[in-house]
This record gives sequence, structure tokens and C-alpha cells, in this order.
Amino acid sequence: MRILLADDHALVRDTISVYLQSEGDAEVVAVPDLGAAMRAADTEGPFDLILLDFNMPGMNGLDGLRAAIRHAPDTPVALLSGSAPNRVAQEAVDAGAAGFVPKTLAAKSLLHAVRFMIAGEVFVPSTVLQAPEAPSDGGLTATLSRREKQVLGGLCRGLPNKEIARELDLQEVTIKLHVRTLCKKLNAKNRTQAAMIARDAGFE
Repeated sequence: MRILLADDHALVRDTISVYLQSEGDAEVVAVPDLGAAMRAADTEGPFDLILLDFNMPGMNGLDGLRAAIRHAPDTPVALLSGSAPNRVAQEAVDAGAAGFVPKTLAAKSLLHAVRFMIAGEVFVPSTVLQAPEAPSDGGLTATLSRREKQVLGGLCRGLPNKEIARELDLQEVTIKLHVRTLCKKLNAKNRTQAAMIARDAGFE
């Protein structure tokens, strides 16, 4: 299967691409914004599925989704997001999306979702449709201490614990404890997912 993935965060692109390629035997073309996705659809297609980050440059909410669907009418187009309000999932499907994929989705579930959408089905996790509205960006960072925000900043830059510890003049074991707390607060399964959630929510 051939997948076009558009996301402005290199960490997200790399993580998803590597997994789909290694576990799903997929060929993934990864680009950083909607404009590049449109060009890739023309020059490197056809694709079996197009995955678009909801918050990347050029999207302008659901306008970018609608534009992509018009641009590639024969290809399923789905939204990928870690911070969009839950109502966006239903609005995206109503606009013609093949699905709504949370970035918090487990890796195996992501692969199943991709195959499901390629098969012509619409994918939206029931937990998204049933869940209360997610907190705003400010809500996400409001739960974190100053030190936790500093550690999270290191995670978002892809730094290992040792480098974060050196940067903040702390012990590496202390960083490990902060990472564990961050994962709990952000409802993330690991440090990579915590960084993905934070960056998608606009944390810098």
C-alpha cells in the first residue's frame, strides 16, 4: 500500500512512517504541509490513502481537508490529530473524510485503521465520539510544572534523558521521573507519544 503522510512535525512523520513501513509493508511519502501534499499527490501518486495533520500549515481547519478531497477525488483522505476537539471528527467525516485518526492511537490500531480506510470504510474511534471535549492548548500546559515544561521541551526536540539532564543541570534519574509523570499527565504511552501530543497542541 502507498500512503501520503503530511505533518509539519518531523518527529510525527518519522515515527508513523517507520512503523507503517516496517510493520505494514507500506510505501510512505512524507511531506511537511498541505501544499507539499497536493504536489506529491500530482507527481508521486497514485496513493491508496492520504493522511493530513489537522493543525499543519495550509490546513485552515477543515478547509484544507475539503481542498485535498477535491484535489484527489479518487483517494481516501483522512485527518490525523492529537489536539483537535472531538466534534472535528464528526465534522471531518461529514465533509467526506475517510476517517479521523488520533495521534494517541496505539501503533497496531493505527495500522488497522489505515488498512480499514484503504478498504473503503470510514474510521473514527468510538472513544473519540463518546469522549468529552479535550482541553484547550492552555489546558494542556496548565497542568504542568515549570520543570515539567522544560523537560517536555527537551522531549519535543528529540533529546535523550542524558542531554536534557545536562541542559537543566539535573540528575538523569530525575529526568526519568519527570518523563514518567509527563506521560501520565498527557495520557501518553511513552516519551515519543508525549512529545507528539505536546507539539500537536502547539507546545513550544
